[in-house]
Amino acid sequence: MTPITTLTGTAAALPRANVDTDQIIPARFMSRSRTDGYGDQCFHDLRFDEAGAPRADFPLNDLAQAPGILVAGDNFGCGSSREAAVYALLDYGVAAVIAPSFADIFRSNAGKNGLLTIALDAETVQSLTDMLTDQPAMPADIDLPAQRLTIGPRQLDFDIDARLKHRLINGLDDLAATLQDLPRIEDFEGRYYAARPWAIPQKQTAAQG
Repeated sequence: MTPITTLTGTAAALPRANVDTDQIIPARFMSRSRTDGYGDQCFHDLRFDEAGAPRADFPLNDLAQAPGILVAGDNFGCGSSREAAVYALLDYGVAAVIAPSFADIFRSNAGKNGLLTIALDAETVQSLTDMLTDQPAMPADIDLPAQRLTIGPRQLDFDIDARLKHRLINGLDDLAATLQDLPRIEDFEGRYYAARPWAIPQKQTAAQG
């Protein structure tokens, strides 16, 4: 997982509440190999009509490229638990999503895969949305160690779980995070099996297996 310290790019608004995982990546595209990427299918049915033409009413279609920082509506990522929704956003070019709230499973999947999610109060998100509606693709950056977000003239501090912050800054997926605790795990195993030798797993021979 790529470490995150600062994110620099542009911000854009998707002023919709309850954007679910099927809107982020329709289920019919999930048979594609992960290595092929999902970027061109992110928000597919919101971006394109049945004939494949860009929808004039979808705000991100007006941009020259995908925003690195997406300001979205309440309950972002609701619906199914598909992890591909996070893959699609990352492959599309989104590195961080700002919203009043996120679906719990989506937010967990995001943290495990290096997509930064920032929850701000609804009034603040609405003011950012209004600003980005007037001026799309505004320069923006996020300083994760300082927990500071800058979009155009606005500078805001945000909260983040300390453990998640550590994982994102150091690029630690589940396995890498577990390996950081390997000395403690081995110490526990040593003490556990010393007190319970009968619990030590026995190796089976080929004949026994």
